Amino acid sequence: MLTKLKHSIKNPFRNGRVFCFCLFFTGLVAYAQPQLKFTDTKKSFGFVKKGEVVTIEFQFTNTGNQPAVISDAKAECSCTTVEFPHQPIAPNQSATIMVKFDTKSVYDRQDRIIEIISNAKNSSQKIRFKGVVLK
Repeated sequence: MLTKLKHSIKNPFRNGRVFCFCLFFTGLVAYAQPQLKFTDTKKSFGFVKKGEVVTIEFQFTNTGNQPAVISDAKAECSCTTVEFPHQPIAPNQSATIMVKFDTKSVYDRQDRIIEIISNAKNSSQKIRFKGVVLK
């Protein structure tokens, strides 16, 4: 053990090179990631009558340098369904997430948040819609 300690004291750059390599590799991995940028993260559907199904589109672009894959979209309630692309979205490619909100069981002011889960740098993103359902 003493000889190992003497060797590392004699060659202090050995550990420094390993550290620099790890730092460089970590930086490279952090740089090479997809990133989703939404045109609008908040939308309003205005006023609708109870029983209508409202369709809202959220457009986004992969501004990263690797393909983005959306793995899940979590809605707050069962009155909201989300359709998202299941195929990879290439860098600089745009796509759309379709949200359908069924108003048959709700009324008055509505404010819903959907969580988008992906492999992007910003892996969990929230999109939101709101409006008023009239009786």
